[in-house]
Amino acid sequence: MNKPVSLFTLTSAVIVAAWWWLGSAVPMPPSPLDPGEKLYCVSYAPFRGAQTPLDLTTKIEPAQIEQDLAQLSKVTDCVRTYSVDFGLEQVPEIAKRHGLKVLLGLWVSSHTDRTQYQISTAVALANRFPEVVRAVIVGNEVLLRGEVSPAMLRDIILGVKSKVKVAVTYADVWEFWLRYRELAGVVDFITIHILPYWEDDPVAARTAADHVDAIRKHVVEFFPDKEIVIGEVGWPSAGRMRAGALPSPANQARVVADVLSRGKQERFRVNVIEAFDQPWKRALEGTVGGHWGLFADGSRAQKFSWGEPVSNHPHWSWQAVGGVLLAGLVFAAAIRARRRAPEQGEIGFRAWFAVAFNAAVAGVMAGLTIESVPVESLGIGGWLRGLSFATLAVAVPLVGAAALAVPVGPPAFARIFGPKPDRERNGLALTLGILLIVLTVLAVQSALELSFNPRYRDFPYAPLTAAALPFLLLGLIAPRPAVARAVAEITAAAVLVLCAVFIVWNETLANWQALWFAAALVVVAFSLLRVRAGPG
Repeated sequence: MNKPVSLFTLTSAVIVAAWWWLGSAVPMPPSPLDPGEKLYCVSYAPFRGAQTPLDLTTKIEPAQIEQDLAQLSKVTDCVRTYSVDFGLEQVPEIAKRHGLKVLLGLWVSSHTDRTQYQISTAVALANRFPEVVRAVIVGNEVLLRGEVSPAMLRDIILGVKSKVKVAVTYADVWEFWLRYRELAGVVDFITIHILPYWEDDPVAARTAADHVDAIRKHVVEFFPDKEIVIGEVGWPSAGRMRAGALPSPANQARVVADVLSRGKQERFRVNVIEAFDQPWKRALEGTVGGHWGLFADGSRAQKFSWGEPVSNHPHWSWQAVGGVLLAGLVFAAAIRARRRAPEQGEIGFRAWFAVAFNAAVAGVMAGLTIESVPVESLGIGGWLRGLSFATLAVAVPLVGAAALAVPVGPPAFARIFGPKPDRERNGLALTLGILLIVLTVLAVQSALELSFNPRYRDFPYAPLTAAALPFLLLGLIAPRPAVARAVAEITAAAVLVLCAVFIVWNETLANWQALWFAAALVVVAFSLLRVRAGPG
């Protein structure tokens, strides 16, 4: 027993070390705010949980907005809104009680009647609360969405401007201000959106502030007589990687701090997007859409403190404990399987090394998988897939360890679904085969999604790795019948390899999540090709 004990001890040390590294707090730059200083402004939407503006009957109660603004008044001098319906028309009055200013947004769309309601309501609020409303923002990215023409938008802006005494502006991504420069003549200042993560060529977190400042200066060259205000800038704390742009709590804290520091240095005003996470945006933008807030949705807790180190996995110690326990179960599964096959003798070092490798990877990947399930799962289908992946990340290492100890490989799919006389009778092999089928289905589905509709899809690299590795090890260790490869497995393997190649090409080599996921797809494909049809 000295060999498994020594290997388990080493495996546990590797798991703990990996989680310590993953959970170590990342140093942050000094606070961009002086003592007692607050943010210039933050984007505010009041929706919580299942509340969504996609349901036109949604109405936010004033007490909920009151609670939010009371909390925000401690960190910002101003909130930016985007419409005056769903209860948001109450914001100026409540903001006044908490000493907040408001960048009052009215939503311009292709629905003329709704736009007219937005205009009349916003004008009335601006005139009723001139000491609260810093400016009226007439439309948000309406040109980007293509819902109205530049000429129509210009007329709307001029109409609002003639009826209010406060400043009037329009907000859109910076490229559209350069495309429709004539709008600059009808606004009091120019409001541009710069989101480094969403750029056509995504920008990494470490250079996001440089990118924002460079774009702002580029826009200034075209409008030297207008103030350029950054109407939206921020970074997501969770979601899929785009090129070298990685969402994470630490990157969010760093990007926002860097941009605010640059704003103070270069003397430009910055509105941060956004105050609270908005879960409803996940339906439009995937996981990443719901995680731009400085505060979490459910707990309403601030995600980071200015200038203080930030951990991307703050519960890493518990995840390390869970990983060690899973590794222990993996070793136990191997020992138990070998005891049930005494004719095999002692487990050799090669098999023990494979078991230890399997346990170490599972001890880290399973924790990452379980952590991601509530973050990345949306709707019944999303939860079903997330829980299925999580189940595989735990079950396959356990069953795989038992199979490595015997050793036995998975049967062909035909020996599970084929005629009864040809079906696999070994319980361990049968279980392996079923798990491989489930893994193949999930891998093919994820690969096709990330090939044909990738923009808002997450990379399930962690569960795929935990589930694929045992099959790879079995393919190298377990004996194979000297018969032909199975057709179904060859077809699935071909699809996975083709998708892996396309994903790497499409996502670029800067995206390590894509590279990792593609490598895991190739591992699954290799494991499928090692399966043999068997007799019959």
